[in-house]
Amino acid sequence: MAVARAKMPWTDLLEAARGEQLVAQSRLGARKGEPRPVPRELHPAVREALARVGIDRLYSHQAETLESAFAGHTIVTTGTASGKSLAFNLPVLHTLASDPSARALYLYPMKALAQDQARKLSELRARFLRHAIYDGDTPREERRAIRRRSNLILTNPDMLNVAILPHHRQWGDVLKNLAWVVIDEAHVYRGVFGSHVANVLRRLRRLANAYGTEPRFILTSATIANPLELAERLTGVEMRLVDRDGAPAAERQIAMWNPPLLDEDTGARASALSEAAGLLCELVQEGVRTICFLKSRRGVELIQKFARLRLEDAGRPDLAERIAPYRAGYTPAQRREIERRLAEGELLAVVATDALELGIDVGDLDAAICVTFPGTVASLRQMWGRAGRRGTGLALYVAGEDALDQFFCRHPSEFLERAVESAILDYESEEIHLPHLVAAAYELPLSAADADTLGPRWQAYAERLVKLGELRERGGRYLPRGEGFPAARLSLRSSSLDSFAVIEAEGGEMIGTVEAARAHSTLHEGAVYLHMGQSYEVEVLDLHNRRALVRPFAGDWYTQPKKETDTFIEQVVAHRSAAGVELSFGYVSVTEEVIAYQRKRVSDHEVLDLLPVELPEQRFVTQALWFELPEPLLREEFPLEALQGSLHAAEHAQIAVLPLIAMCDRWDIGGLSTALHPQTGRPTIFIYDGHPGGVGITRAGYEAFESLVDDARRLIGECRCRSGCPSCVQSPKCGNLNEPLNKRGALELLTRMHAA
Repeated sequence: MAVARAKMPWTDLLEAARGEQLVAQSRLGARKGEPRPVPRELHPAVREALARVGIDRLYSHQAETLESAFAGHTIVTTGTASGKSLAFNLPVLHTLASDPSARALYLYPMKALAQDQARKLSELRARFLRHAIYDGDTPREERRAIRRRSNLILTNPDMLNVAILPHHRQWGDVLKNLAWVVIDEAHVYRGVFGSHVANVLRRLRRLANAYGTEPRFILTSATIANPLELAERLTGVEMRLVDRDGAPAAERQIAMWNPPLLDEDTGARASALSEAAGLLCELVQEGVRTICFLKSRRGVELIQKFARLRLEDAGRPDLAERIAPYRAGYTPAQRREIERRLAEGELLAVVATDALELGIDVGDLDAAICVTFPGTVASLRQMWGRAGRRGTGLALYVAGEDALDQFFCRHPSEFLERAVESAILDYESEEIHLPHLVAAAYELPLSAADADTLGPRWQAYAERLVKLGELRERGGRYLPRGEGFPAARLSLRSSSLDSFAVIEAEGGEMIGTVEAARAHSTLHEGAVYLHMGQSYEVEVLDLHNRRALVRPFAGDWYTQPKKETDTFIEQVVAHRSAAGVELSFGYVSVTEEVIAYQRKRVSDHEVLDLLPVELPEQRFVTQALWFELPEPLLREEFPLEALQGSLHAAEHAQIAVLPLIAMCDRWDIGGLSTALHPQTGRPTIFIYDGHPGGVGITRAGYEAFESLVDDARRLIGECRCRSGCPSCVQSPKCGNLNEPLNKRGALELLTRMHAA
């Protein structure tokens, strides 16, 4: 006899939307845990500390990590809330309890994660443990005592780069006794940020070696396609993998939700923010504890505002008070208070950026809503993993009008079953690697012994830095030239040393920086600049002093720059025939000139006006793939305008789906299409890494080019709009303001390539 399934609080909500908004449903069954006894070999003081917090059993992956970590460098990749923190704490705490002189370093991508971990360590009340946070908020009067006394230091890569490594003589006792380095949330370290951090970790290993130690690394990660490769690229050492999750998991119901189509010709849909606010209200009224994720800080505030208004209109102001937004821009105290209220049940819902995607403990939640695709399947699963830790949970995906969101809605099974992506980084990207070599030379002169940590090509790069005037060579050793410590000029979140300061004109406070390669596009006079959830209008862009003066802005429009772009092929690294075209990968120089900008209304994206801008050209070298279209592929020749629009639309579609192959965002990618490129002599499409130097995004596209073509073809062919819309060939970042675009021609072109 079949047992009836219990009705969940959201069942009626989903049933009412079936056939319209509800695109697809799925479920992940519950999983039993695999318990293991706490090993008797674990130091008695550690076992006593575990007993104090009620831990008398381990999960199988925690026991396996303990064993693996003592055998070699290890990465553990298991699901959200599976107990990865305990997995890396066990070997570290055993060592600290066994050796009073041993030290450990924990690296977190966010301060909040370090604070969360510090609280959990304090709960152990272990006498041998002297842990402390060392970050930008640590009072200066406490820093010396932490260096001298603490045996477990929690910090972040930025602090390691600028405050620890350049001043290593103050950290000599830590470095010569450094037994463990833990890198939590390793999947975050990809692209530009990951490439920088890979260099910082090599500098750390180099200094530890100089002080006579070789620390053991433990990394944790969400599920990604290439955990071993990522870990080894990050650290430069051979790793072991623990990936069999032994933690129990509750059932999770998954639903894909698409806002209704308002206009079939234009592809316009109802607002994803409004849909999410409605869903949030329904769930809160049913008492479902919910977290709602959105990448946009402004969007977070809007969803929370819309939801509050709906609840007040429904006569439930009491519930309206139990929804809070959570994003960067709040003070640490404000964020901690929201985390506390959510964990203790005072709040029923929170609307958050991906700041809460990572492993901060916010208690037991019933539902997780992800509004628009967050960029990677790995990130989506992290967000969904926040729901249903103890009982059946609901994981909702609310699609936007973006091309990738709509592609997934047309292929729900492919979306729900899609494998997680590979994390990409390139620590030897010259724009990133060379400044770190200068920083390393400041810490200790470069020499032949550095090949093991800095890579086999360090000397060739060092010789180039000598020619550039950054280093000087003395007897086979390379030393820095000039004053100051070079690490201070490095921003780990940017591929460029050069940046513009953004200054609030009224008070003269610097509120942020923008790398030089993006300054003209984002800080031109008249631009609306978003920072920490607040809008500002740029009054002056001072190119000479490399700063922009901004004022708070409350208008109802945003801006989009119009650019002229050219590419010049500098070096061909790889070449092959694929999909009927001649495909290449290599380095190109990109020249961009911002010549105007549009003002567009926020509510409906209506163009209000086009205003001119006078700015000089910018040039940077980066990695790219490009393909030349031969005459046979263009049989029944397109008229010139139709050809250019077809190439342009095909370029947009391929950029839109490249994140399916590379773990990136479309904003990390640029493109150019031309009916006649002067170097190739043919119609050519270029797709390039949007960061100077490149970090391997387009290399992944080159290697999986056939899939890139097929996904782009399906993206365009399945969209029901008449002549192109944001769900297929229009791009929110197009430098030509989406002109010209020929949807039909792009589909024909990609279909011929697919069939070739």
